Formats: sequence, C-alpha cells, structure tokens
Amino acid sequence: MAFLQTWLADYQIPLTLAVIVFALVMFVLEWLPIDTTAILVAVILMVLGLVTPTEGLAGFSSSATVTIMAMFILSYGITRTGIIQVIRDSLIKFGGNSLRRQLLLMGLIVGPSSAFLNNTAIVAIFLPIVEEWARQRQISVSKLLIPLSYATILGGMITLLGTSTSILASGLAEKLTGQEFSIFQFTPLGLLTFSVGITYVVLAAPVLLPARRSVSDGNVAAEYQIKDYVSEIIIPPRSSLIGQTLRQSEIQRKFDIDVLEIIHNDTHFPQPLADRILTMGDILLVRAGREDLLRIKDERGVEILADVQFVDAEGISGGPLESSEEKVAEVLILSNSRLIGSTLKDLRFRQRYNATVIAIRRGEELIRQRLGKVRLKFGDLLLLQGPRESFLGLQTTRELLVLEEKPLDNLRLDKAKTAIAIVALVIITAGLDILPISVTSWAGVMAMVISGCLKPGEIYGAIRWDVIFLLAGLIPLGTAMENSGTTAWFASFLADTGGHLSGYALLLLFYLATALLTEILSNNATVVLMLPIAFQVAQSLALNPLAFMFVVTFAASNSFMSPIGYQTNTMVYGPGGYRFTDFARIGAPLTVILTLATPLLVMLIYGVQQAN
Repeated sequence: MAFLQTWLADYQIPLTLAVIVFALVMFVLEWLPIDTTAILVAVILMVLGLVTPTEGLAGFSSSATVTIMAMFILSYGITRTGIIQVIRDSLIKFGGNSLRRQLLLMGLIVGPSSAFLNNTAIVAIFLPIVEEWARQRQISVSKLLIPLSYATILGGMITLLGTSTSILASGLAEKLTGQEFSIFQFTPLGLLTFSVGITYVVLAAPVLLPARRSVSDGNVAAEYQIKDYVSEIIIPPRSSLIGQTLRQSEIQRKFDIDVLEIIHNDTHFPQPLADRILTMGDILLVRAGREDLLRIKDERGVEILADVQFVDAEGISGGPLESSEEKVAEVLILSNSRLIGSTLKDLRFRQRYNATVIAIRRGEELIRQRLGKVRLKFGDLLLLQGPRESFLGLQTTRELLVLEEKPLDNLRLDKAKTAIAIVALVIITAGLDILPISVTSWAGVMAMVISGCLKPGEIYGAIRWDVIFLLAGLIPLGTAMENSGTTAWFASFLADTGGHLSGYALLLLFYLATALLTEILSNNATVVLMLPIAFQVAQSLALNPLAFMFVVTFAASNSFMSPIGYQTNTMVYGPGGYRFTDFARIGAPLTVILTLATPLLVMLIYGVQQAN
C-alpha cells in the first residue's frame, strides 16, 4: 500500500484522483449496479486511508440521506391515499384532441406534482394513465412518454423536495457554507426553467418524436407480433409425452419453449401446469420459435397446428391468451427490483409469480427467444401471460409495475385530506425555518403512520434503498476530495484557466460540463464531484458561490439526452419503444436552450458578484 501511494506521489497523481477515475470507469461500464459501485468506492477510500472509518460511514447518517429516506416515505403515503389518481381525472377530462394541448395539460399537472413528490413515483403512477389516455385519444404513446419524463425532471427543480439531487446539494452546501438551501430558495429559478422547458416540449415533441408504438387499439398481440412465436401443438396417439407430467417431460427445460396453457376437450387449464399429466389429444399453447417447434415435433412426436387466431369470436385482443381467467399485460422492472441482473431461469420466474414471460421489450428491441438466459435490466418491459389473480399480486409489489391502472378500492381515499395536510405542515414548518427539513420530514412520516395513511410495515418498502446506498457511498468521496486537496487542485486549475472569462461564461461552462457529465454518471455522483469545485472557483474569483452551486444543481438534475442519464428517462424507454437516439433528438436542443438560459436567469435573480 505504501509503495502504491509513493508511486502515485512521484508522478504527482493524487490518490483520490485515481479513485475518482476508477469510479468513473465503473459507473460508465456498469460492471456492478451503481449503488454497489458507490459502496465499493467508499470501502476503497477507507482502506487507502483517504477517509477515516467515521467519515467513510458518515453517508448513512448524513442529513441529506436521512431526509431523502423520509421524502420517499411521504411520497408513498401520498400515493397510497389515491390523490394522484384523482388528479388524473383532469387529464382525461380537459385533454381534448390536440396533441399540444394534451402535452401542455400533462406538463402543468405532472410538473407541480413533482415539485413536492418523488418524480420516479410520479412517473410510475402516470405511466398506465398516459398509456390509457393515448388509447382513448388514438395517438402513439411514444409521443407522450418522453414529455412525461421531462415534465417530472423540470418540475422536480421547483422546490428542494422534488429530487434527491437537490437535497444532496443542500447537504453539501451546508458542509461548505454552514447553511442549507431552504425549500423555496431556488423556486423562482425552477419556475422559470420549468416554463422554458415545457414550452419547448409542447412545441417540439409533436414534430421531433416519432410514433414508435401505437396503442390506439390496445392490440397487444399485434404490437408484440405474438403470432410469430406463439403456437399450438397437439399430442397425437404415439407421442412420448403421453402419461408424463409437464415437469417430468422436461420440454420447458430442454427446449426454448414455455407452455402457457393446456386445452383438453375444450377445457382450458391455466398455470400452474407443472404437475398436470399430459394425455392424448391435449393441445398445448406454447411460446417457441419455429426451430424449437420442429425439434420438439421430431423428438417428442407432437403435431404443430395451424396458425393461432389472436382475436377471438368475442373480439378479445390476444385471443387464446386471454379469457375470463387468463390475461396478458405489460410489467415494468423498477430500479429497486431484485430481478435486475438476474435471468428468468435463475429467478424461477414462472414459479415465483405464477405467470410466464412471453417477450421482453428493451427500448425498440423486442426479445422473443432464449428468454430464460436474458439478464434483466432496470426499465425492461415484460409481456406476461397468466391467471388474473397473479396480476393482482404483482400490483402490490414495489419491484414491478403493472402497466394498467390500479383499482381505487385498493387505496385509502378516506385518508387523502389527512395526507395532504401532513405534507403541507412539513413544508410550511421547514419553509419558515421553525425546524430543519430533516426533522419535519420524519415528523411527517410518524404522523402518516399514526393517522393511518401508512401502515408501519410499509415504511421499509417505500424507501428506495438503491438511492440511499448510492448517496451513502458517494458522500465519502466528496470528503476524500476535500481532505486530499483534490477539490482545491481542480478549483485552482479552473480559476487560473477561466479567470479572464465573464461571470456568465463561467456559469455557462460549469452548466455545460455538469450537464454532459450527468449523462454518463448518476446525477447524484455529478453533484458530489462538481459542486465543491464550483464553490471554490467562485470563492477564489470573488464571485457569488450560491450562483455557481445553483447552476451545478440544476445542470446535474436536467438530464435529457439519453435514457440512462436519469431514472425517469429509463422508466419510459421500454414502454415508449424508443430508440436511444430519440432522447438525443429532442433532448439535445432542450439541453442547449437551458445551458444558455439557466446561467443568465441565475445572474438576473441571484447575481454573480460576491455580496459585500
């Protein structure tokens, strides 16, 4: 270890800088989940002695981390009382038939909601609402979902509470200046950037966004081209499958095939099917490619029936896949899901959820073969077929999102006014500086539980633990940068290089650098790296540190150019059927507009010169 430190010192490479480079590489390559990488970085910093054990673990007790935990719980309390589902009625009622009017109304509803509630929770609630709205209005859902994500991103910057990035930036600001950001401190700037952004989205989205997915008729079978890989096979008299259970036959293990249903004498037998004995004349509805169908025909003596009709006599879209007991639906993998990184085979998905995955949509890519070997990712959209009761169970999990509206009778509508009053008191008390937000937010959590808006056991499931571990791992990196002088080294270099630039040019430079960095890193990692540097540059040049910190905070949160730069973008990637370039097509001009506008607005509102 001493040799390594000596070697780095000889070449004037700060050890902390080496850890930063390692972290950047790990974040970009995604060898490990981003929260795991952050914890690994914290461990490395402690092992190398760049932070003490106390400093290395301080991220878990940071006021920012604790506050964000409470805000996740408060957001979940709001959603459990059905307030957002009530708001959606305005979307349906006043949307009209003009796409631009619909986009404007959606932005005006979603944006302010995101100012006080976690924006990933907002997108999770509105995804099925917007899909159903698109069907009713006969428009492609891909015209609406990127604007939905952008509206939550822009709206999240109206107050301190909208994003974890803002709360983390406030915690860093307290460490640097001794003063946290207040809840409404950058509300004027947030409202102006929201107005600029929504205006652009309303004007540009109808022109720049293609119609990737049409959900106008709700025909899932046609949309996923099910006819190409769902077939019916019949067991003839001499088949080797006769007398065996489905499990004993091992056809689902030896072939790339899933049995969705067994039909015997016009009686349909749904999942679970593993222990059903196969008999002569049984018809098996299977997901399989042509190659595997021919293999099972040759090896097990089955016959392949004619093409399946996917609109039945009653006009049910999906035909034999849907009935009074069976259904087909899309399910989105959320960011805190334990399914991420595993395969369907490893998870024993069919046994675990009593439903079968018959296709996976990843952006525009449609995966229909070798599904058991595909490693699942955040944002993957699974097309599931199974008993209707199975989907009721899926609607209660916090790891998967069924893209259909939840029934209102599962919500605590009678507690809606109480939940609103609790959150309002949290905001007012913190806004008047009566108590810190870290205290009022947890007081609000306890009030939610005592009043019955939340059950005690729901607290743990409401927290996005991936975000908490990400923050806990990143905060020590900022401490190491400060302790080692890395932050001062960066700031000195930038101050010497840009000392001749105007205040606006410097703010623009920091905004652009942060905006580009946040597209490849997490927004929280970007704030940890950039905000202390911006603060020190401002101090060394006798400029207003607050202006520089606000520019960095806004730039880190405003990620529009890729589906991986911000979690809400990833959430709409699969459901919209988007290509990676769709985000750049509409997001790059928005980034340029905000890069030019935000520093100027910061100068006008807060000033760039250091106050005397």
